[in-house]
Amino acid sequence: MNLLFIALLAFHPMSPDSLTPEKQLPEITQRLAVIREVMKTPVPLLTLDTNTLNINQKMAQRVVFNAPEIRELLFDEDSRQPMRNEVFSIYPARPSDFSAVPECSDGSCYRVEIYNYTYNRSILAIVQLSQQKIQRMGILPQSQPDIPSHLKELALRIAVESPEVAQELGFKPTKENALMADTKTALNRTRCERSRHLCVAPTFVKGTRALWAIIDLTDMKVAGVRWTNTGDSETVLTERKIQNATITECYCSKSNALEQDGWKMDYIITSSDGLRISDVTYNGKKIIRNAKLVDWHVSYSNTDGFGYSDAVGCPFFSAAAVVAIEKPRVEDIIENGIKTGFALSQNFSSELWPTPCNYNYEQRYEFYLDGRFRIEAASLGRGCGNNGTYRPVTRIAFEGENNTFDEWNGGNWKRWNKEGWQLQKSTTRYTSQGEQYRISDAKNGTGFSLIANTGQLNTSGRNDNAYVYVTRHHPDIDEGEADLITIGPCCNTDYRQGPEKFMEPTAENIAEGSGLVLWYVAQINNDDSPGNKYCWAESEIKDGVYTTKVYPCYSGPMFVPVKE
Repeated sequence: MNLLFIALLAFHPMSPDSLTPEKQLPEITQRLAVIREVMKTPVPLLTLDTNTLNINQKMAQRVVFNAPEIRELLFDEDSRQPMRNEVFSIYPARPSDFSAVPECSDGSCYRVEIYNYTYNRSILAIVQLSQQKIQRMGILPQSQPDIPSHLKELALRIAVESPEVAQELGFKPTKENALMADTKTALNRTRCERSRHLCVAPTFVKGTRALWAIIDLTDMKVAGVRWTNTGDSETVLTERKIQNATITECYCSKSNALEQDGWKMDYIITSSDGLRISDVTYNGKKIIRNAKLVDWHVSYSNTDGFGYSDAVGCPFFSAAAVVAIEKPRVEDIIENGIKTGFALSQNFSSELWPTPCNYNYEQRYEFYLDGRFRIEAASLGRGCGNNGTYRPVTRIAFEGENNTFDEWNGGNWKRWNKEGWQLQKSTTRYTSQGEQYRISDAKNGTGFSLIANTGQLNTSGRNDNAYVYVTRHHPDIDEGEADLITIGPCCNTDYRQGPEKFMEPTAENIAEGSGLVLWYVAQINNDDSPGNKYCWAESEIKDGVYTTKVYPCYSGPMFVPVKE
């Protein structure tokens, strides 16, 4: 599906007069006046304050502001009424952004992210400064870029001045009390539901509970407050010598090469898609075009539907909520005392982890001497509640343009004719080797079986209960090759986790062979019950001092070479 020409549903363009601020704070009054003035201009686009931008960012914003293809998207197609649009971020494009834009290899490109409040969609543009033009543009429906600092400050201001928040806490909080203030959220039965409005959730920890102040930044008001249980906690903060500049310079701004045990690949820490591997070969045969961790969706209620849409990435110039705290690690895989392969892994952590409402995620790629590989995502706790569901969204683009996809139906392999999705359930059937799917490229003579994780793999994991999506790869359309913003809301309990955007409204044919992308979304429930802790972290006394005890939850499938 070409997202640049996606048909949009009818709507009623948003008027500034429809805004109903929670309280006429000076910041809200001022912002509302700016919105109303901008909506009267020929280009209804709120831009970033030029005093906060360097010369290249100013130039990129100017190119976008003047681009006819951008201006066309700022008005309703039918009524031509202006819509509310805002530039959220401008930063240098990285190799993971412009892998499909060779014109940017000279380092002259910037990435500009724009949010359309009316349609709740994002416009992503790669701007080449040397030519003063947009080289690549994409539209992601029902998605939101990470918010700029001035909107984070506005959300904090609304939260700390809210009588409802003060009443629940029993005191008036300060901005310094808040955690996760810029991480997107949702709340069912409000306009935040299914992310129709841009909402974030400054969170305040009080004892063994956390209060979520869910702020609707579209209407600039409190959408609701909710409590979660965080469990008993002792504040244990270890000194971290995080060399952010070194990580950014060595692992975010350029690709690194890795060659070991017959495997060869490049890797880079992206802005918001975790650790990305690319051009992966085994014994000279091309296997994976690229793979990365797009989102972490974290839900704390199946009924109220609130939680976080997290991203992981670089510590500087990043859209990620949870950032890299150390350089990537390469380590041997030892099984029964014998080396069977190696792993490439990366941790992303909140600054105050392991205290409540802070997160630590691990991304891990395993490569084996016999040609197997596994792509994993793990939460190391502790999060903002003891009833969370974690849904990491992994994207795997396989090499080749003649791939086919088959599913085991209990007796034989059945070809998928169109793009689609499927949920791993208790009734799912596997081969005697545990195979659930096969992806093959007859032209290149490669094929891999997907071994579903039911808790049998060698890390501390349980059944993934995963959604698997297969979409067609289009070399000329960006459907996730460049860094993605968070593509799905935090709290949907069905297949709408984000990848479905690339196969709806009409699924494409894949039966005859094409480039394929596999999306894998595990569903992991955390647990703090004694003897059964999972996706959890807590403090314990060891050698007379508090240390952190981690109960990780690893998810992800194993891919095994097909031997006919």
